[in-house]
Amino acid sequence: MSDADGAWISLFSGGKDSAWALYRALEEGLDVRRLVTVHPSADSYMYHVPATDLAGLAAESIGIDLVDVDPDDFAATTATDSSAQGDDELEPLEAALEDLDEELDAGIAGVTAGAVESEYQTSRIQAMCDRLECELFAPLWQEDPRELADAMLEAGFEIVIVQVAAYGLDESWLGRTLDREAIVELEALNDEYGVHILGEGGEFETLVVDGPHMDRRIELEYDREWDGTRGRILVTDAWLE
Repeated sequence: MSDADGAWISLFSGGKDSAWALYRALEEGLDVRRLVTVHPSADSYMYHVPATDLAGLAAESIGIDLVDVDPDDFAATTATDSSAQGDDELEPLEAALEDLDEELDAGIAGVTAGAVESEYQTSRIQAMCDRLECELFAPLWQEDPRELADAMLEAGFEIVIVQVAAYGLDESWLGRTLDREAIVELEALNDEYGVHILGEGGEFETLVVDGPHMDRRIELEYDREWDGTRGRILVTDAWLE
């Protein structure tokens, strides 16, 4: 369906993991020609949910065209378990990639993904790539979380926490920059409560507002929504500086 001269597609939410996979792909010289952002309408087993509407600003700053896969593209699922729901959620993404494979010269050579430890996500994305006859580039897969966090900061990523949902993470984390001090605190919370340093289990979600792959920083204005145990930022305005 595709060959080694084809285009690379980056699965991109705007969060740190997908942004790091994209950055690493660009550093490796892969020809990334499209970002694809899935906008799930509710809680999702497969995708990063919060603040995906800001991916367009990130794509503009990065300088790569964005393809949106919207909630309306998701058929109403009757899945009764997480495995079946994950399969259902993958269908509109795979359809969008099939369209890009037809549209782009020489088709799709590969897909980048930001999975760290989730076998649930990675196995489905790998199976999708096998069906599309393209490669999967997953540079975070099974890497040490602290080393990944340090590498992101050393590269110049500016990462903002946009959602928290874990014991030990309170309202003060909403809108906080994931810097070295925050990572030290997350290591302590990992020891005490099991919070993943990169939020891999959904403990927190992020947005990359600046990095070496971006020409302009994303500026945010937002309110906080907190219910006593979990919360998120509600972006009221966002622009490129």
